[in-house]
Amino acid sequence: MSRIESALVNLQRWDERACARLNRGLRYRLLRHVFRAVSRLGDGVFWYALMLALLLRDALEAALPVLHMLVVGLVCTAVYKALKRGTFRPRPFQALAHIDAGIAPLDRFSFPSGHTLHAVAFTLVAMIYYPGLAAVLVPFSVLVAASRVTLGLHYPSDVIAGAALGAAIALASFALT
Repeated sequence: MSRIESALVNLQRWDERACARLNRGLRYRLLRHVFRAVSRLGDGVFWYALMLALLLRDALEAALPVLHMLVVGLVCTAVYKALKRGTFRPRPFQALAHIDAGIAPLDRFSFPSGHTLHAVAFTLVAMIYYPGLAAVLVPFSVLVAASRVTLGLHYPSDVIAGAALGAAIALASFALT
């Protein structure tokens, strides 16, 4: 076995162990409900509400930040869909008998985590315009990422890849403006 193959096997083992460890949190009713709620908010509700709140509070001054978030969101969605079509990684609860699904998935495959991709991208864009929002947005994004693994929908590497892609897209959007 080559070093690369060995590294990939070790990564897969780590992914599965970390996923199983976090998924055990579903045994606790409160934790299960919190992560389900966070995941549902991460479907888009939280981000749309944030954009609306910014527009209501700052009117025209918020137009550029909100438009920026919308464009970044569209790019994230396009990248996410292209990757989902090109990768066929089953979700942890589908591949591993000891992983429970804490909530129904929005689509079939695991890689990458679209919730995390969007959470990181929106957080970075919003924080550039409104640095004071970091105290709310960073913890929420971390919770979104954790919820995806805990709920058995993603492996940690799916979440890490989603976060990296979201950060890259958000930062690239500022380089282009």
